[in-house]
Amino acid sequence: MKKRTTENAARKPAVRRRLLGLAAAGALTAGALTGLVPAPARAAAPAPAEPGARQHAFAAAAAEYHVPVQVLLAVSYQESAWEDHAGRVSTSGGYGPMHLTDVTPAMLASGPAGAVGRAGLADLAKDPALHTLRAAAELTGVSAVTLREDPAANIAGGAALLASYQKPVRGTLPADPGQWYGAVARYSGSGQKRTAAAFADRVFATLRAGAARTTSDGQRVSMAADGDVRPVKGQWAGAVTATATECPSDVTCTFVPAAASNGQVADRPAGGVRIDTIVLHDTESSYQSAISTFQTPGGSSAHYVMRSSDGAVTQMVPTKDVAYHAGNYSTNLHSIGIEHEGYAAHGATWYTESQYQATASLVRYLADRFGIPLDREHVIGHDDVAGPSSSLIAGMHWDPGTAWDWEHFMSLLGAPVTGEHGVGPVGSAVTIAPGFAGNRQTVQICPGDDPTGATPSCVREQRAADFVYLRTAPDATAPLFGDQAIHKGAEGTDRISDWGSTAQAGQQFVVAGAEGDWTAIWYSGTKVWFHNPAGANTTPAFGVTLVSAAGTSPVPVYGSSYPDPSEYPAGLSPSTQAALGYYTVPAGQAYVATRPPANTDDYFSSGAVVVGARKMYTIQYNHRVALVYSSAVTATDV
Repeated sequence: MKKRTTENAARKPAVRRRLLGLAAAGALTAGALTGLVPAPARAAAPAPAEPGARQHAFAAAAAEYHVPVQVLLAVSYQESAWEDHAGRVSTSGGYGPMHLTDVTPAMLASGPAGAVGRAGLADLAKDPALHTLRAAAELTGVSAVTLREDPAANIAGGAALLASYQKPVRGTLPADPGQWYGAVARYSGSGQKRTAAAFADRVFATLRAGAARTTSDGQRVSMAADGDVRPVKGQWAGAVTATATECPSDVTCTFVPAAASNGQVADRPAGGVRIDTIVLHDTESSYQSAISTFQTPGGSSAHYVMRSSDGAVTQMVPTKDVAYHAGNYSTNLHSIGIEHEGYAAHGATWYTESQYQATASLVRYLADRFGIPLDREHVIGHDDVAGPSSSLIAGMHWDPGTAWDWEHFMSLLGAPVTGEHGVGPVGSAVTIAPGFAGNRQTVQICPGDDPTGATPSCVREQRAADFVYLRTAPDATAPLFGDQAIHKGAEGTDRISDWGSTAQAGQQFVVAGAEGDWTAIWYSGTKVWFHNPAGANTTPAFGVTLVSAAGTSPVPVYGSSYPDPSEYPAGLSPSTQAALGYYTVPAGQAYVATRPPANTDDYFSSGAVVVGARKMYTIQYNHRVALVYSSAVTATDV
């Protein structure tokens, strides 16, 4: 909410993290904020427009719909930085320079909400804030297809919307930009006064400061500064009430609410939904861009966003509520999401000590408050989250990436993953602990891995890393293991985003063999090998639970944990789930359970919680976790 051998489609501003975030087929995305998903089929791209065409389109649309051109330009700048994105839909469901939205149930199912299998998606997608493109089509008489694909038509549609929002506020369409504050606030699409006002304030800050840039398709757009503009804020009815932050006293923390549609109001844990996991992400954008994205309806959200430079914190969702951050509803339901300003492809230059320290303080505070164990089984990365369905595994994000120093971070929590290095016999468990600065791995970085644009072609670099490579045999020349969902029988790669061939610091696995300087582990249903001379990259793991198939048949593996359909009371539509077709736990293999088995459960915005009778273990299955029914496995404590 962002990658392997094929390059990503252009990505999300967007966090993001974070309801859409769909990856194009055969591509992986890092964080929540940068992926773009394909729009409906369109005609061949027209010849490039003259560099001043978009500037002219803003002027023409403003004149046609009697909107001050500065207002139209400033709104578009905040929504898209005047980009067209070649007709593709953004991660928050918007098209074109004016970010006209048209969110579908499929987008809700496969984005940061991870709501595949959940009933009622069609009802959720009916929110008018998610369909401003359709409203613009009615106002302009222009087809939805044209509004998606033609930048000038899209700008005109946005102008028509702004005019329609302004008339109820003033009854007229005044030339004074300051009189348009209420219409701009409504354009945010948020029903939350604080969120809508924050969007309007950003727009008017742009009006006062001015802006100029050349878009990615060569359009030169500018707007002059107007330091005299005075927004009439009284037009936005109702007071904006402050929300208390939930942060430790030693971090700078403010509250800015995410859009209401980007999560669910709940009462965790008092209402019967446990909080047992903290998920760390990166934004794949700037700090402010991530905050803005989370305020855009129909997209993603996180509970907290951490600034790179100084570790300042913006809380955006109360911890009692569910944020859409992990791309898996079961994970979202039981977790708190923390975004970090930065880019996974350049993590070492973005993840500052201030950020590490502030996040550690926040995580300790949350863990103490909710009783979350401080270990790598409960404090995880977005790249550790299970794919909720077979079709979505390959597109799951890989942030915070290979440059997040898990060993340093866990030490800051007072829960180091390091210890006396070594490896036990076959059947024992080990913790991956290769160090960071001295663990230099060669990775390939391609343009699709790097939304900053700083990687124009694929390059290989040796970098400090938080992982060890996994091979198909105990030999440095043996192929890298290829995850079944990503490579479908092919070899793995050293692409920085190819999580399928790596074991990460703090993850725990069962020893499956040893040969010379190489150790084998059970991983993704097979035996894989990594270089481990004298146990230099592992520490023995004690006090853990191992699970294996209870019989001779392979055990199905799942990505979510919903009750059986028969366990839902009348009036509540059951969520459904299916085994992940690429994966099983074969007989004779064992995996580390990351926590005791938990009852299946589900939550509805009405406040209803459904708890199933069956329980599931979460296991470290490959680089990601997965779930198995406790009745299908035998558990052994070691």
